[in-house]
Amino acid sequence: MGEGQLRREGGKFGLLYASLGAIVGSGWLFGPLHAAQQAGPLSLVSWLIGAAAILLLALVYAELGPLIPRSGAIVHISHLGNGSLMGWIWGWILFFSYVTIAPVEVTAVLTYANNYLPGFLQEGAQGLLSRRGFVAAVLLLGIFVAFNFLVIRWVLHINSVATWWKLLIPAATVFVLVSLSWHPENLHLLPSHGALESMFAAVATSGIVFSFFGFRQAIDLAGESKDPGRTLPVAVIGAVLLSALLYEGLQFAFLVAVNPADLSHGGWAGVDFPGLTGPFAALALAVGAGWWSTVLYIDALISPAGTGFIYVTSAARVSMAAGEMGVFPRFFTHINRFGVPWRALLLVYGVGILFFFPFPSWQKLVGYISSVTVLSYALGPIVLLQLRRAMPKAPRPFRLWAAPILAPLAFIVSNWIIFWAGLETLSFTFTALALLLGLYLLLRLFTPAPERKPLGLRHMWWVFPYFALLWLCSYLGPRDLGGLGHITFFTDMAIVALLSLTVLRLAMTFAVPDREILRYMAEINESEAVTGP
Repeated sequence: MGEGQLRREGGKFGLLYASLGAIVGSGWLFGPLHAAQQAGPLSLVSWLIGAAAILLLALVYAELGPLIPRSGAIVHISHLGNGSLMGWIWGWILFFSYVTIAPVEVTAVLTYANNYLPGFLQEGAQGLLSRRGFVAAVLLLGIFVAFNFLVIRWVLHINSVATWWKLLIPAATVFVLVSLSWHPENLHLLPSHGALESMFAAVATSGIVFSFFGFRQAIDLAGESKDPGRTLPVAVIGAVLLSALLYEGLQFAFLVAVNPADLSHGGWAGVDFPGLTGPFAALALAVGAGWWSTVLYIDALISPAGTGFIYVTSAARVSMAAGEMGVFPRFFTHINRFGVPWRALLLVYGVGILFFFPFPSWQKLVGYISSVTVLSYALGPIVLLQLRRAMPKAPRPFRLWAAPILAPLAFIVSNWIIFWAGLETLSFTFTALALLLGLYLLLRLFTPAPERKPLGLRHMWWVFPYFALLWLCSYLGPRDLGGLGHITFFTDMAIVALLSLTVLRLAMTFAVPDREILRYMAEINESEAVTGP
């Protein structure tokens, strides 16, 4: 099979549907329940905060994406301004943040399916897969991978059709629940302890931020779109705004549809549906819409499956880009004559299977993934400002307004989300980073000296105090987030904001010279091997 090239066959709506299709997945099936349990009616504000935070990052990447119109662009962005070591570590972070999503979506499919086909989950094991469930998960993920062997035009077409269904069913669910069960008094029952803290924590840990991450699909497929300069900003911003409206409606419908009697004992934290693992389907049954619960069980196959399918697509592109940048072996950059990075697809499949082994619940796993992913995207505002300085007059199809203000704000908000995830999640994240650093140094030790790239420690030393101080803020922070309670919640947020601005300044000061950034950008443009439509 000959060496092929990626094909520019994706249009504006294909990229928009790719992002929307990734956003509306298992997040809508489980997120509103977990958000309500944590924050009660304030979960409505949590979704707005999450949407605003992700929109800030989306605006940053709407400018960056067209400047690097390559599939897996986010990996190239991570190598731009802070040296090879930084790019290598961030490349691995990005890979894991992508490759874990499809297994989470497959698990969501089987969790709902367990209601009418029992045996996929272990009894009393917090949603862990049984042996039968493991086999089904491996097969379902394999189907996602198999469909991705189609040319990109058909991949995006399949996703576009599925996205219409995925938008219609949640929107109709809002109407069904509100029309059959209307209890506005539920909106006055706030959490009994730490209401505001719970509102912010829900953004990071209930699946809110996790859901909105789908905006990045348009960026990852930029190298296969016909006119990325125009299509990317529309797709990225449009997907976040449309999905925010949908999720806000779903959360409102969930809150007012719950029977007040179910809140009389444990409040919102005690809301549960014993014997049923699908909150919206269970709620539909409770309000007398058993017929709609059947539709929701069908959608519980389509929505997460559609999201998992498109994440396999983008994870393969990220893996391919990692091979291009030397994070992975160049073996994974091979593209067949149909424009499919098939070796990268097989890598995504193999690693994805590992995440079907006994892992924590859906909620805890998405909390880990959310923190790792937000951390990886925190580089975006830094790179945007570095490119503004190095390439002030370069044509930008989309130019972020007030970038000197909005880019630092996006960086602050990214660090707030990581902080809101709690000490346990931060410890997990930074331990994983330490292991990756150790792996890099070990591999470097066995690499022949002439082949070793400069580490670039001078350009990224600030990362170490950044991570250490962010962890310390969480360790000394509020007990509700797992800390010792020496620093109050909002004081800690102010400290994190100050730390963010300091780190941003250091990152700009110690970035690689502008001439190296310009050379790197020139190499990207010269090496772009993508055919036209």
